[in-house]
Amino acid sequence: MIHPIYGETDYRKIERSKLNPNIPKGRGMIKWAPFATMPEQYVGIKKQIEQQNKIERPVLCDDRLEEINMTLQEAMQRNCPLLIEFYHDGYIKYLKLTVEKIDHWAMLIIGVNLDNQQMCFVSFIDVINLSLQ
Repeated sequence: MIHPIYGETDYRKIERSKLNPNIPKGRGMIKWAPFATMPEQYVGIKKQIEQQNKIERPVLCDDRLEEINMTLQEAMQRNCPLLIEFYHDGYIKYLKLTVEKIDHWAMLIIGVNLDNQQMCFVSFIDVINLSLQ
């Protein structure tokens, strides 16, 4: 809006040559710097949000454990890949692997990850679901 007495009031629309050069520039973006002085606070908030998204380890009934065991044995006999759904650090993750060995003493499923061809170890306790591929 152009003021009827004073003319243009928005200094951004006035040519630089007509502006008073003695007017201080100001701090610019420095005024926002104090908000970035505590990065630990942002890290802490991010950790709290991640903690809220975590779930507790699911408890499986005996029937479900028996189904998982039968699927695991069938995968070993047929040598076919498995999709394993397992619990890790508050989250449910998925892994596609071929079973190489079942270590009953250490309670581990040992296999080769089909995505990157690396050896993987999954604990029996963490397994939630198995499906043949």
